[in-house]
Amino acid sequence: MNTPEFRAQCAQRLAAQAPKAARMTAFVGLDGFVDEILHVVDKRENAEVYHRLPTIAQLGQRVSAAAGKSANLELVNQVTKLGGNGPIMANALASFGMKVTYLGVLGFPNLHPVFMPFAERAEVISIADPGTTDALEFDDGKIMIGKHGTLKQMNWENIIARCGRDRFAQKFGSVDLVGFVNWTMLPYMSNIWESILKEVCPSLPAGRRTIFFDLADPEKRTREDILRALDLIGKFEKFFHVILGLNEKEAHEIGEVFGLTAKAAIPEALGEFSRDIAAKLPISTLVVHPTAYALAVTKGNVSIVEGPYTPKPFITTGAGDHFNSGFCLGKLLGLDDDASVLTGVTTSGYYVRTGQSPSIPQLVDMMKDSATWEKGRV
Repeated sequence: MNTPEFRAQCAQRLAAQAPKAARMTAFVGLDGFVDEILHVVDKRENAEVYHRLPTIAQLGQRVSAAAGKSANLELVNQVTKLGGNGPIMANALASFGMKVTYLGVLGFPNLHPVFMPFAERAEVISIADPGTTDALEFDDGKIMIGKHGTLKQMNWENIIARCGRDRFAQKFGSVDLVGFVNWTMLPYMSNIWESILKEVCPSLPAGRRTIFFDLADPEKRTREDILRALDLIGKFEKFFHVILGLNEKEAHEIGEVFGLTAKAAIPEALGEFSRDIAAKLPISTLVVHPTAYALAVTKGNVSIVEGPYTPKPFITTGAGDHFNSGFCLGKLLGLDDDASVLTGVTTSGYYVRTGQSPSIPQLVDMMKDSATWEKGRV
């Protein structure tokens, strides 16, 4: 589902609701990374000119060819930027005009300089130093190489000691949207969720607001760990409208945990597969976002919307986090799943083309620009 008429209608609704976004609040966490966006050199002509490896497959061939021998790969930095699923999502929400509080690992006792501009747009509470990520970007995807040692300091004990139980509970209990992302890289995230469910949630004010979860590539975690995380996520449904976001790879990994397999690599089959996964989870909405389209499942109903796919993105690291922020914006503004998915893919599409988080007026303009969507067809 994606026609000029549908996009125009969604743009009109989004523009009409934009003032509401400025009155909305979000509390997001709990990670933090300094990202280096890198190209892998294929051939270098001189000190200034090189040609990069365009695909992950070509990098794989080069690495495989070095087995039993050796290889020297040159990486060229494109930009150093704030990273981590949480800061990128929170920064995107702030670009919509929302009032955002971020709790994470962005530097302690002082913020890392890369997060200073973010701290001017959001209230930032940091309890440890960030991790670092080397993000190798290609035309067909990215490879994230992370150093996660400091992330062990994101635990409930440090939250209590360096943020404060009362301050945490006040922020957590008063906002329109809570976002907990990057479960895979935060080894104590499940313990934190368990503590929140036990110590904070029973005293929440009346009303069910929205909470968003993102596992972030759980392949390296055990089946038992994943099932525990999913069980805890489901328990938040008692207090919140729960949204779980997955990319396509993550959806297949979660399906495997439940003994499910997608029947074909087409949107309709992924929609059925996602509906089967959602049936296993006691949550309000499941969202799955491949690169060329995205879908949402609510109460067994599947909404599939094609995105403004581009084969030559300016940046891909953070695209999923921008989709998540756009989808959550749509849901908070009262849009249905179709329009919320469109808001998500437009947010992501804008970001991968420009490297910038869009404002709501920029989203509206992009939805109305038919040329952008037609040029993106593959």
